Order: sequence, then C-alpha cells, then structure tokens
Amino acid sequence: MMQLCVNGARGAGDGAVIPVSPGAMAESVARAVAAGARDVHVHPKSPCGQDTLAPRAVAATLDAVRASASVPMGVTTGAWAESDPGRRVALIRAWTVLPDHASVNWHEPGAEAVAQALLDRGVGVEAGLWSGTDGARRFATSPLGPRVLRVLAEVMDPDPGTAPESARALLTAIGPAHGRPVLLHGEEGGAWPVLRLAGRLGLATRIGLEDTLFLPDGQRAASNAQLVSAALSEYGWAQRSS
Repeated sequence: MMQLCVNGARGAGDGAVIPVSPGAMAESVARAVAAGARDVHVHPKSPCGQDTLAPRAVAATLDAVRASASVPMGVTTGAWAESDPGRRVALIRAWTVLPDHASVNWHEPGAEAVAQALLDRGVGVEAGLWSGTDGARRFATSPLGPRVLRVLAEVMDPDPGTAPESARALLTAIGPAHGRPVLLHGEEGGAWPVLRLAGRLGLATRIGLEDTLFLPDGQRAASNAQLVSAALSEYGWAQRSS
C-alpha cells in the first residue's frame, strides 16, 4: 500500500508546489491517486497556513479531498497543531466531518487520550512511532495497541547513509506491534532509502511532499503525483531485487 502524505507541516515557504488550501489539496490528491496512491494523510491548514485541528478546517479539507478521490483519508493530530492535550481531545470530539483515520504520535503527552477520543468516534488510529523517542516502548505496553488501524514506523534520521540502519533498529524496537500492520517511511534525505527498505521487507510505505521535496535523482519534485510515480517504481525495483 502506497500512502500519500500530502503536505505535512510545510507551508508556502517551502515552495509553491505545497498544497495549503482545501482546493489545492484536493487537486494534488486527485493527481496522486491517479498515479497510484491508495491512501491519504493530510494536514488541514488554518487561513494563515498553519496546521490545525479546528473542526471547520478539518471539515473543509476532508470535504474537498473526498470530492476528488475515493480512497481512505486521514489527518494529523500532531501536538504542533494543538499543544494542549485536553484541548486536542476537545477539538476531536467537536469534529463535524470525520476522517477515516488519524495519526497519533505515541511519544507526545496525552497520546492515549487522543487515541481513545478517535476510537470513541469510530476513527481509525495510526500509531506514529518515531525513531529517537520512547514511542515504541510506550506503545508496547499500551492497552490501545491491539485496537489501532496500523503502526507508522517513522524514521526521523535524515542521513541517507544511516537511515536504513535506523529503520531496522526502530522495527526491532517496535517488535510484534500488537499484531497490527506496519507502514515504514523516512524523512528528508532518508525518505528514499527507507522506502526501498520497505519494498525489500514487503511493508506498506508512504511518500509525498511532507516527507521529501526531492525525487530519487535529487531533482526537486514538481508535485505529489510525480513523487508517487517515482515511489512505485523504486518500491517495485526494491521488491524484485530482494
């Protein structure tokens, strides 16, 4: 499964190709799904371009994106969008339009309360387990572990030379993951090496302008669709060579 990570916390300062408005996100998603993406992770934005969990922004984003493509849609619940865990839970409970799933970073304060609020509303939970944090340890003992949709093994090492090693260490730390499916991905310079590793291991993965602004050859990506096309090619090559 190739998930599209549409925009992340990036904004206009990262270049004109970053989709920020609901309309731009919808157009970007439609083209990426046509290129082969089968799931979507998006960060709704405030009018000033900041990540937000506000019900109006979440609804506008999901309505626009769902009108453009018929694949599962997910959003972030990252603490950078709302630092107060209680406020984060309150916003989730106030959502008027629900995503199919939402990511919860297990190392963040209040992660289990956020995950429980999502589960209470029938929203699937992606457990974000970042390398370099205690997220994997916390998740291993979480009573909510068996109830999540999938585990996101998120390799934060941006060095293309060491990212695969960091990925293997993270997967070891995650262990059996409560029997849940694992999606493995990297960030920045580590995005492509980790994606190839996911292909060799037969794990789901993701790509998009949240994770990298560059194609495997180092050229700047013109769109999410271009990244998805390249990712499917790299993933397939890695599977065949494993």
